[in-house]
Amino acid sequence: MRINDVLRGKTRQDVVTIRPEASVRDLVALLAEHNVGAVIVSADGTGLDGIVSERDVVRRLTEGAAALDGIVGELMSTGVRTCEGTEAVTDLMQLMTEHRIRHVPVLTDGALTGIVSIGDVVKHRIDELEFERDQLDQYLHQS
Repeated sequence: MRINDVLRGKTRQDVVTIRPEASVRDLVALLAEHNVGAVIVSADGTGLDGIVSERDVVRRLTEGAAALDGIVGELMSTGVRTCEGTEAVTDLMQLMTEHRIRHVPVLTDGALTGIVSIGDVVKHRIDELEFERDQLDQYLHQS
């Protein structure tokens, strides 16, 4: 299976982005509004400047509530691990495990085309296993 197969199975196809100069308070509202755990940081809405997650916000809040008035560009992670939609899901799983990351942006010819979370990968794998089980069950119970 390929990463594009996982993207096609997602209920939400768009990629949520935020500008680096946006406030952390705006970021928190965006995460809640879209019910996502991470967003892509992009100055133009299509490029990849960084990524920022709920976890990044929580860690910054240890400095105090004033952290909410900071800007996303100071909070985001750069040097983001990415993947191509044509890569194997098993390679993505290995990348996520080795680097302990939960969200990976998907690029196609250098352009941002999606984001895959560990939850997306797990759901896709469970769907695959259920399909295989159903096929085996059907095979075993043929008359």
